[in-house]
Amino acid sequence: METTLRQLAAYAAVARATSFTSAAAQLHVSQSSLSRAVADLERQLGTQLLERDTRNVQLTAAGVEALRIAEQIVTAHRAGMKELSRFLLGESGTVAVATLPSVAAVLLPQVISGFRKQRPQVTVRLLDGLERSVLDRVLSGDADFAITTVGEPSPQLEHRPLVRDRFVAVLPEAHPLAESGEVTWEELAREPFLAVGRDSSVRRLTDAAFAQIEAHTAPAAEAGSVATLGGLVAAGLGVSALPALVLPLMGAGPVVCRPLAGPVVDRRLDIALRARRSLPAVTERFLEALEEFRREDRALPDGVSWAQPSPPSAHLSPASAQASPARPSRAPVARTSPDRDSCGNRIDS
Repeated sequence: METTLRQLAAYAAVARATSFTSAAAQLHVSQSSLSRAVADLERQLGTQLLERDTRNVQLTAAGVEALRIAEQIVTAHRAGMKELSRFLLGESGTVAVATLPSVAAVLLPQVISGFRKQRPQVTVRLLDGLERSVLDRVLSGDADFAITTVGEPSPQLEHRPLVRDRFVAVLPEAHPLAESGEVTWEELAREPFLAVGRDSSVRRLTDAAFAQIEAHTAPAAEAGSVATLGGLVAAGLGVSALPALVLPLMGAGPVVCRPLAGPVVDRRLDIALRARRSLPAVTERFLEALEEFRREDRALPDGVSWAQPSPPSAHLSPASAQASPARPSRAPVARTSPDRDSCGNRIDS
């Protein structure tokens, strides 16, 4: 028979109290059951732990060492059960989120800050990358869920719309198009166009927009990051188009942004989860916090809006962002402040 936690707890109580009567009262058990538990432990260990007489209980040398180890085991068990209880309640653990860099840097910090104020023992792990790698992390189990655009549909994923952001033209400060209130894709196509790499979801959408207007122009240059792209535009090497949520990643170079039309292009960012899989309680609590931000219509950067949630029956359908003709009643409008342009830059009066 193996030594049980009950035997160790019983022995530790008797050894600390040096009395079977006092220990039985503390544990709310009968003295006879306590005596049997200690006797069974001594028999299993093959040694005497306590010296008993009619009045006193004395610990042997083996009993002193057994008390030290028993208390370690009982304390560790209690602490472990408390930690398990917190985990099951969603009060501890790790939330692993795979997401695009713009979401990680711009959208999630406020959510994480509010979430950790309520659950300080939770760690939020951000795994930022491009669309394909982000989805692969969810499918492989490295991430609990992703926030990303979705290209090709996968029956392995469930999608919940989260936000939409409108594409804007990114122009050198002194460019003639910077004088316009709005820029068209045809106007961009006539300029040296600076694109992000082909593995980016942004590139997929800009290519689709140019294809829709039958403008087949090769990029003048490609950049692997938004910050690099912003630097190229600021240097006057060309123009570009980016969704509103990534604009803060460009830095503070001398560029201006104008809403793009003809067509209006907005991308939808979804929460993507493995279909028909349960989530840890802590992840469910984080998703609830994110949904609360949407319900409260928390402020988002200019040109970004909360997407309307899909009905439950639509959750398994992919939500690909795509270029579409301008539809004023549905297309999100870039919400610029009176003294700022679409990039968020202050406009001198």
